[in-house]
This record gives sequence, C-alpha cells and structure tokens, in this order.
Amino acid sequence: MKMRQFWVALVALALLMPTVHAERIKDLADFAGVRTNSLVGYGLVVGLDGSGDQTMQAPFTGQSMTNMLAQLGVTIPPGTNMQLRNVAAVMVTATLPAFARPGQQLDVVVSSIGNARSLRGGTLLMTPLKGADGQVYALAQGNLLINGASAEAQGSSAQINQQAGGRISAGATVERSVALDLDRTPRSLQLHLKQADFTTALNMVDTINSDFGYPVAQAIDGGTIRLESPADTTDRVRFMARIENIDVYAGPSDAKVVFNSRTGSVVLSGPVTLRQAAVAHGNLTVTIAQRSQVSQPPALSGGDTVVTEGADIAISQEGGALQVVEGTNLMQVVQALNSLGATPNDLMAILQALKSSGALRAELEII
Repeated sequence: MKMRQFWVALVALALLMPTVHAERIKDLADFAGVRTNSLVGYGLVVGLDGSGDQTMQAPFTGQSMTNMLAQLGVTIPPGTNMQLRNVAAVMVTATLPAFARPGQQLDVVVSSIGNARSLRGGTLLMTPLKGADGQVYALAQGNLLINGASAEAQGSSAQINQQAGGRISAGATVERSVALDLDRTPRSLQLHLKQADFTTALNMVDTINSDFGYPVAQAIDGGTIRLESPADTTDRVRFMARIENIDVYAGPSDAKVVFNSRTGSVVLSGPVTLRQAAVAHGNLTVTIAQRSQVSQPPALSGGDTVVTEGADIAISQEGGALQVVEGTNLMQVVQALNSLGATPNDLMAILQALKSSGALRAELEII
C-alpha cells in the first residue's frame, strides 16, 4: 500500500514539473566562422512609366545616368537638363550565405533612394554588390517584382502597400567567394552559443562527450565550446553534421517582458513570476462635446442673428479598487494581469510599477 502511494505521489510530482524539451545543437549554436555576409550596391532602375525620380529634386539620378552612358560610349553635352521620369536611383542589398561559390544566384532587395513614386515595371541595370571590405562579390540585374498596387484619378488616389521597393528572385550572381577560417588549429573547432548560458554550455559538453564516448568537447566559457575534430576534410564535415544533430536540454530561458511602444504590444516569455502585490487601476476620461447655439438680437434692435459655437467639457474617473495579483508561473501571471481589466498601454505602466516595487521577477525591455 505504501509503495502504491509512493508511485502515485511520484506521478503527481512529474505532472507538476515543467515539461523540458530537447533541442538540436544546430538550433542552439553556430560553428565559428560559418556566417553570412551583407552586400550592398548602388544602381539604376529603368523602364518606369513616368513614375521615376524628378531630377530637379534628385540630381544624383541624372549624374548616374550621364556616367553610365559615358561608359557605353554615349556623350551627353554639358549643361543638358535630362528629364528622366522613367529612371530611378536605388540601393540594392543581398545576403551572401556561407560557402557560396561563383556562379550561384542570390535574391536581392531593391529600394528607391530618390523621390520615385513607384518602381513597378522597372528593370534593374547591372549593379555591383560590395562587401564591408569594398570588394565586389556579386552582380545584380533583372526585372523587379512589386507586391503593392496604386491607382489615381481626378485628384484621388488609393494605395496598397508601398511601391518604392521590390525584390528580384535569383537576381544576383556570385562572382567571388568568401574564404572561411573555421579555426586556426587544423584539428579544432569552436561552437558559439546563440544565447550565452552556462547551464546550456555545460549540458552541451556533457551530451557531446557522452554521445562520442570520449572527451571531444570542452567549455571555454558560457558562450564558447571547443571541439577536437578530425583533420581530414570529409571526416570533419561528417563530424560537424553529427554534432549539429545531437539533442541537448537547454537551460531555462531568462524571464523577460517586452514592450512595443509603437504598437502597444506586451509580450511575456520565460519563467515570469509575480510576487504578491496589491494594484489599483483606474482610467481618466475627458469628454468634449461641441454644440451650436443661435444668438437672437432683441426686437427692433437692428442686430443680426448669428450662430455661435460652444463646448461642454466633462472629466470622469473610473474607480480602481485594490486587487491582489500573484502568480508562480506564466499562466497565473497572465490571469492575474487580465483580472485588472487594463488596456495594453495601461498594462505597460502597471508592469513597470510592479518591477519598481520588486514584485515582478522579470527583465523589462522596450523596443
């Protein structure tokens, strides 16, 4: 009987414990040196239907067009004022992935930097894309795809999404590869955790060594792990693939409350807890009602009847009785905050006050 009660208590305790899921090392860490690189370039989009840059307000468009035509053997007489309504100056951006080789294609994003109204129907002319070192790593060219739409008629206009930017799928060709230095030591690799955490780093080292059956990993700090890898390139790739697919139990994430001051969004993540506290919340409402009234002059006074505007102003404040809020897990915290009946903007002020009082156990972040 006692044994049965023991097992029942053990099962109940297991149900109360938070569920922990294992994650792949590939989702938690990256190999040092394996990274993407940002590319940027300046170019021209032609073929627009009168929606390009106005050269008076964007003179760099005309200068760029003159320089490009000069390279193609076309000379523009000095002082010529070109009204290029079908041309727009743009910035072109792309991301060069790791291990990219010449001949591979990349997607590019094209964005207007002048006063062009729309890039719809335009074609990007050959644009060199440079890295942070000033070297050209890709060339971009092609027809733009614009997701938005707009219409104008008799002074009225309607628009869906913005028209001054678009994408070119596979619009750039890689011309130069980036040499990757995984580590200066031929038989050593490093793993960099995406979020430094001593618990996760220790679990990762123990799991890797247990999977291989001998010491392979060594923790340098809470964000870096050193690996002893084979010297042969094929064996090293096989070793890295095996490391990436090992499941590791990550440490608990940090408790965080994120405020988006632009949209009024409030996001709670991680083990957010709320110590017992009493909160009073009330809304202040100001109501202004305009009214029209007629001013009638006395009889035979010779005055004119006029209409005057007046306003009635009323200020009311909702009652806010003290309410006890407390929560030992995220769901209880959400229920406690919902019981206050506050809007997201009011909730930001309440959470900041709870943080100042020491009742909220979480980090506040405003974006």
